[in-house]
Formats: sequence, structure tokens, C-alpha cells
Amino acid sequence: MADTSIDVAALKRRMGRVGVWSGTLGGEPAAFEREAAAEIESLGFGTLWVGEAPHGKEALVHASILLGATRRMLIATGIANIWARDATAASNGANALAEAFDGRFVLGLGVSHAPAVSMRGHDYRKPVSVMRDYLDAMDATEYAAPLPAPAPRLLAALRARMLELAARRAQGAHPYFVTPEHTARARAALGPDPVLAPEQTVVLDTDPQRARQTARRFMSLYLSLPNYVNNLRELGWDDRDVADGGSDALVDAIVAWGDPETIIERVRAHHDAGADHVCVQALADTPRDMLEHLRLLARSDLTAT
Repeated sequence: MADTSIDVAALKRRMGRVGVWSGTLGGEPAAFEREAAAEIESLGFGTLWVGEAPHGKEALVHASILLGATRRMLIATGIANIWARDATAASNGANALAEAFDGRFVLGLGVSHAPAVSMRGHDYRKPVSVMRDYLDAMDATEYAAPLPAPAPRLLAALRARMLELAARRAQGAHPYFVTPEHTARARAALGPDPVLAPEQTVVLDTDPQRARQTARRFMSLYLSLPNYVNNLRELGWDDRDVADGGSDALVDAIVAWGDPETIIERVRAHHDAGADHVCVQALADTPRDMLEHLRLLARSDLTAT
């Protein structure tokens, strides 16, 4: 069962309605990351999410860099790959961060994808069963250091069985590469109480051809991964939609592009569909450009959505 000592309503308030998701900050020097995280906090975003890649910064160490540079904002892994560390290390590391940084760390966990798992020397197996076993091992870990409150955990979940596991064994779910229609389905699967924190990719560009070109460069990787493609098929998209970087309709459904008001409308659509928190991933040529896009969105009152 999920840890009932964690106040999920309080967690939702601390996360805020809108956060930032970044897969590019981790490629920058720590000094730049610290400055960026502090500015993202000052812009009013409630949570900063960072991913984990086989050739990048280890997720919990990365989170500690960002936690040390901020004072109020939550830092979440989106996601920490369960194949990158055993369950004891994940549990102990998350709890150490929770204690050291006033409960501001959220452990997002995911089973990743077969190519990334193979790169680490593991055999990708049934995702739900593997995640359930991992959570069992985490729950069996004894932690002897000081711990005012354990770190909340969210599961990367797209389809019904993993969403059900997220509702029973975690504080909620963090779906990635999804639409507001998926958010509505996820809320129905989770029930009313668990955290639902979908990611929403955005492009601040009003030119359709240029914006979709930017979006397709992002989407091409994810459309090569069966987990995401199978989820899209379940939502009604077909082979033509997922080919060649995505049809215009699929690109527009996954990536919100246009002016800040259009972006805010998409974030609001996730909230209306049942999301508690939406983490916005702003696609840009450089991390500095990403920060400028976040400034523009914040000035347009995205964080008040």
C-alpha cells in the first residue's frame, strides 16, 4: 500500500499547479544549473522535474544539486530509472534528500524502455511486475538515519495497470508524452485522491511549419519507443499518425505550440481533465533560450493557471 503517513493533499499544494520539466539542464555545468533552478523558483513554478539518461547525471545526485540551489520549490525526478540503482539505494537516497531538504524531494520512478535498460546490461521484463517487485523491496528497506517524513513517490504510468499500481503503491502518477484526453483517462484510473502530474511539451512559436518542425525533432525519439506508441494506439491514433515524426494532428495533440495564451489553454485543458499539476517542457535551442521562454510564460501568468 502507499505510505499513508504522507499527506497527499499537502503534497499537491507544495507541488503547485504548474511546474517545469527539463531534459536539457542536466547537460549543463552545475553552476549554470544552480542559477537556472533559482530563477525558475523565482518565476513562481512549484516544482522542477529532471530526467535521467544513461550518459547523464545520476538522478539523486542531480536532484541534490538543484535542491541546494533552491529554498521552496520541490525537485522531482521525472523519472529515476529503477534499473539504475537497486531498491535499497533508491529508498535510502530519497529519504536522505527528504530529510536534508525539508521534504522538498519527490521521487519519480519509472521502468524506462528496453534500449536504455539494455544499455545498462539488464534484460527488460514485464514492466508492472518489475515495478511491483521494486516497490516491495523499497518498502522492506529499513532506514536508520533521521527521517521526519519519507519522500513521496510517483510512478511513470501511461496505461491502466501501471496507473492502478501508482494509485495503490505510490502517491500518484507522472505520465509523459500525453494529451489532455489521456489525462482524463488517467484520472479515472487513479481515482480522485492520488497526485496526477502529466508533462506537457510546448513550443513558443506561432509559425505552424516551424513549430511543427521543432516538435517533430522532439517527437521522433519517443515515437520509436513501443511504450509510447502503444499508449497512443490505445487513445485511437493509427500507424499513419505515428510515422515520420507524427502526423500534423498528432504533433498538435502532443506538443502545444503558439503564443503564451495558447500554451496556457493547453495547460488548463489538463487541469480541467483532472490533473493536479502540469509540468511544462519548453523546447528551445539552448537551455538559456528555454529560460527565456519560461520567463515569457511566467509573465503571461502561466503559474497562476
